[in-house]
Amino acid sequence: MTRYHSTADGNIPFTADEEIQRDTQEAQWAAEQAELTKTKYQRDRADEYPSINNYIDGVVKGDQEQIQTYIDACLAVKAKYPKPVLA
Repeated sequence: MTRYHSTADGNIPFTADEEIQRDTQEAQWAAEQAELTKTKYQRDRADEYPSINNYIDGVVKGDQEQIQTYIDACLAVKAKYPKPVLA
């Protein structure tokens, strides 16, 4: 499909070099989007993980219940945003 520059004088078709340059840009963008999709779960998890301070506080106090509550909360986030299976 021919691409065009929109100008005040109308649509001007891309040159062959401009087509190649745009194809390269679009391929790079698609690769970047694919990489972002692969790691989206990490960003989603980071937003919902409980504060590490809760865990450390439990360790300092020797409070196993508080430590387990932290671990359970982390596991719930992992279950909510599973790591994708990559083909």
